Amino acid sequence: MVEMRLSGSGGQGLILAGIILAEAALLDGKLAIQSQSYGPEARGGASKSEVIIADRPIHYPKVTKPNLVLAMTQEATNKYCADLPADGILMVDTTFVKEIPEHVKNVYRLPITETSNAELGKSLFANIIALGAIVAATNVVSVESITQAVLNRVPPGTEEVNKRALELGMSLLRKE
Repeated sequence: MVEMRLSGSGGQGLILAGIILAEAALLDGKLAIQSQSYGPEARGGASKSEVIIADRPIHYPKVTKPNLVLAMTQEATNKYCADLPADGILMVDTTFVKEIPEHVKNVYRLPITETSNAELGKSLFANIIALGAIVAATNVVSVESITQAVLNRVPPGTEEVNKRALELGMSLLRKE
């Protein structure tokens, strides 16, 4: 079983990213549960999307011991990393996260939003870039399934730029 928490601020598309990741797991024939929460501010406040992927029935729908935490903001890092085990993966967006919790040893520092702005012209695609990096780091779902899940969920006319965003995320991890 793999437990992941995607966190950042409202408006960064992390709820959608969690839904896409869960859908990719289903396309791979796995079981998945996705849940979400965000502060009362909705846009700008801390938010998280949790995804559990397993090959056998999932008996509890919340992440209790995350294998991976994606933190797109410093606030999310501070708020949602406390229960990440020392051997868990912390993936941070270096555009917004400068301080890493001391207990975490396995950290991927990636310029996610910076890459989205530089390569695709806007930060809108940072969530899809992050998904590419997660898949490259964990192999939790196949590249084919994550690509199909992204294409199933993005607005018509944005398919190619979203596929590019996914590829950029995968390549960020190869450079790490």
